[in-house]
Amino acid sequence: MTMLTETPIRTNFVDLTESGAKAVMGLLQKRQLSAADHALRVFISGGGCSGFQYGMALEGESRETDFQFKHHGVSVVVDEVSMDYLRGARIDYVEDVMGSGFKIENPNAVAACGCGSSFRTKDSGDAPASNSGGCGSC
Repeated sequence: MTMLTETPIRTNFVDLTESGAKAVMGLLQKRQLSAADHALRVFISGGGCSGFQYGMALEGESRETDFQFKHHGVSVVVDEVSMDYLRGARIDYVEDVMGSGFKIENPNAVAACGCGSSFRTKDSGDAPASNSGGCGSC
């Protein structure tokens, strides 16, 4: 009998949940921006407790080299460098007793800061030695 092992499904896009899309639409409305003319830019940058940190912004123009997706009426754009780290990620908006905010589930992350805003991939090496691993400097 052959045993099947469960392997994560890797997709070539970044997914935005319905809850995440509603939160983005709320931000667009609050800032009196049109969903037809603006997108949620998702990106990574160096820094944070674990080596990389997530970033998001509402943006009126995309770049020619951006990956573009549409979920629940919201456009999502990711630059080509960030896409290497975010491929297959899922962006959600959660509300719980600890607060509310966007949460990114990233299948490429092998370690993350406790607050979830910083991560490390298998190819990025260890977290910066100057940090003790806490969330205080994210």
